[in-house]
Amino acid sequence: MGARVTVAGLVMVRQRPGTAKGVIFITLEDETGIANVVVWRQAYERHRRAVVAGRALRVTGRLQRESGVVQIVAEVIEDISPLLDRLARPPGEANEAP
Repeated sequence: MGARVTVAGLVMVRQRPGTAKGVIFITLEDETGIANVVVWRQAYERHRRAVVAGRALRVTGRLQRESGVVQIVAEVIEDISPLLDRLARPPGEANEAP
């Protein structure tokens, strides 16, 4: 554990429990399954807009295993939601700029 990884997916859940001392938990989903992401306050402050508004995110961070659960501790969070708009275009237009 501790390997640096990058995952991307649709935001399924954002949780900010009152008991978590400012930590945000995000669940991402792609065609292979789900990824649990932990966003500490410092990362949240650097990437607030993406965390709050992103429909699809790319997250780079460190793998962590705690209580049998594998999660990614976020270091960089990017909003890749504009890429979703390409999926709705007809096939001939899919690679053109937005």
